[in-house]
Amino acid sequence: MENAGLWITILIVVFILGSIFGLRVSPREKALGIMRDKARKMGLHPRLIAAPDWTKIPKATENRASMVAYYSVIIPEGRLLLMRARVEEQKLHVVQGDQKFNDFPIALKGIYAIDMQSNCVGLYWDEESDLIATQLDDMKELLIKLAEI
Repeated sequence: MENAGLWITILIVVFILGSIFGLRVSPREKALGIMRDKARKMGLHPRLIAAPDWTKIPKATENRASMVAYYSVIIPEGRLLLMRARVEEQKLHVVQGDQKFNDFPIALKGIYAIDMQSNCVGLYWDEESDLIATQLDDMKELLIKLAEI
């Protein structure tokens, strides 16, 4: 009987410690949160969306699309035409829209695709490629430059 009380106490302590350690935020999630907050402060609009079919981002399962980060910039007086382009070999390949963007060089890493519509320019991006947010400024400059072309 004395051993039963000891084992119950040990199990309770292990359960409580497991719950406490389970509440910690992983370093990856913390870095993503900091990066998204920094992006918001500089005028980018980050969000997670289901990857559109035209981007050719592999699906999570056969029936479910992958979630992908979409960072966009709003152009207040913009009247942009619809343009969708995938990034292949560090160059844009237009899927739909103005062909003048074909072969436009993209020096940033982790970008899957870029789209433009009305007053918004955005890119589909693998956030894991830059968890310390070194290319956020360059991303914003690229999006604004594309809107001005």
